[in-house]
Amino acid sequence: MWLVDYRDLIWNLTISDLKVKYQSSVLGFAWSLLNPLLMMLVLYFVFMNVFRFEQENFALYLLIGLIAWRFLANGTMTAMGSIVGRPGLVTKLYIPRQILVMSSVLSSFISSILEFVVLIPLLFILGAKVTPNILFFPVVHGIYFLIVYGASLVLAAFFVYFRDLNQVWDVVMQAGFFLSPIVYPISIIPAAFLEYYMLNPMTVLIETYREFLLYGVTPSPASLLALLAVGAVMVAAGTLVFKRLERRFAEEI
Repeated sequence: MWLVDYRDLIWNLTISDLKVKYQSSVLGFAWSLLNPLLMMLVLYFVFMNVFRFEQENFALYLLIGLIAWRFLANGTMTAMGSIVGRPGLVTKLYIPRQILVMSSVLSSFISSILEFVVLIPLLFILGAKVTPNILFFPVVHGIYFLIVYGASLVLAAFFVYFRDLNQVWDVVMQAGFFLSPIVYPISIIPAAFLEYYMLNPMTVLIETYREFLLYGVTPSPASLLALLAVGAVMVAAGTLVFKRLERRFAEEI
């Protein structure tokens, strides 16, 4: 019920996070778009001219993977400090503290949606097979939000007690980047390891985005249900961990 009761506060904190994120930047939100584009150009040159991957629409293949990954990386890293970063709301007021995590993830969620919106014209320009299946985006991105929010609850709770967690998580994100099919086609994974490789939810998620955005393919119900199950488990587990650890937030902050 706190989502309804505190919806105005959640929205105000979300907008505040967005403003703070870009207020000291000359180009503002444009950096959110330039960053994946510039990274795509670098990776495109490396993997097309050095490693020579043969992949249809490789530029878009890369860009979709990068934008999808950015929501997980930016959302979790930002939300990790959401409790510690607002001590006044933790120690002086009584509000459900999940609100702080929720608003932080929502700000990254909005940024991610805008990045995907800017991607759409490029799909037409660079010759992607755009079909009505693109309308699956709200469904898939909504499920992705659950996954990021669930992970963020755990990270934000533990970060109150272990301030080095951001350094550890940064390493995990770098490893995850190369363990997910972002910069290389999934076809290069040996058949003997493919079954284990597909256990990574980000693999299924990124490939699902590419299916309906790049190739015009309808996402399989099995993959959507699997992702939804992962999202539900992540939120449930994250809420359980957060509730267990929040008792001493005020003391630790």
